[in-house]
This record gives sequence, structure tokens and C-alpha cells, in this order.
Amino acid sequence: MSGTIAVERAENETVINIKGRFNFEMHSQFRTAYQEDTSKGQKGRKFVIDLSGTEYIDSSALGMLLLLREEAGTNESDIEIVNAKPEIRKILETANFQRLFKIS
Repeated sequence: MSGTIAVERAENETVINIKGRFNFEMHSQFRTAYQEDTSKGQKGRKFVIDLSGTEYIDSSALGMLLLLREEAGTNESDIEIVNAKPEIRKILETANFQRLFKIS
């Protein structure tokens, strides 16, 4: 069973809350959550990925985060991953995601 995604949008920020299992089954849901903002070509938009309710993350979720980064402008993107549980944070750091994303 996969998780759920809730999206909150403000003027210059999109917060994506992921609850439960963040895995391939959430691919379509995750992409829909950010694509409205990335398809506009809007520069300077911040994305916050809140993992406070995330219980599990797999390699396909890491791929989805990389795809978000690419579609948000790669090096110009402003993406922060917040509230990851220690075991999930360890996975992110093992994959060197701290070099690509702000993790707090």
C-alpha cells in the first residue's frame, strides 16, 4: 500500500506533504503535485517536500525527487526536504542528496 500526498500552494512556494510509503505507486500522484507549478516555467518558485508523515522511501522515490529537481530547473531550483525521520534521512544522505537538495 502506498501513501498519500497533500499539496499547499502559496504565492511563491509549494509544499508537498507525503504520508505513508513513498514508492513507485505514488509516481503519478507526486508528479501531478508539482507539475502544475513547473509547467508554467515560473522561476524562483520554492518547493518544500515535507516527509514528516513518511514511513518508507525507496529508490523510485529518490528518482521522483530527482525528476522534480530537473523539471524545476536543476541548479536553479529551490527544493528543500524537511522533517525526514532519521532512517529516511540516512537513505537521502547515503544517496548524497544533501549535495542536490537542502535537507533540514
